[in-house]
Amino acid sequence: QVQLVESGGGLVQPGGSLRLTCAIPQSIFSRHALMGWYRQSPGKERELVAHFTSGGGRTYAESVTGRFTISRDTLTNTVYLQMNSLKPDDAGVYYCSVQNRGSAYWGQGTQVTVSS
Repeated sequence: QVQLVESGGGLVQPGGSLRLTCAIPQSIFSRHALMGWYRQSPGKERELVAHFTSGGGRTYAESVTGRFTISRDTLTNTVYLQMNSLKPDDAGVYYCSVQNRGSAYWGQGTQVTVSS
C-alpha cells in the first residue's frame, strides 16, 4: 500500500511560519509527476495550494503566492511547503498529493491552525 506521510502542522499565530513535510515512497516519486499540497478548510472544497508540474515548474494558488514556497529533495523523496506570514484563512487540513502514471495518491493530512 502506497502511503504518503505528512508532518509539520500545528498551531501558529497570525504572521508566523510553519514548514510542512511529506515523505513519498520512492516507487511513486518522480520528477515528472505532479506532486504538491492541497488544503481543505471547514465548509470549503479541497483546493490546490502549490505543486510541481510534470515539467518541473511550480504553481501556486494566488492567495499564497509570495508567502509559501514548495520545494523537494530528490535524494530523500521529500516534498516541503514553507509557509510564511500565515493568515487565519490559511487554516485547514493540508494534504500531500502525488499524481503519477494515471494514479493519484494522498496523505492523511496535517492540521494547520492559525489563531492568536
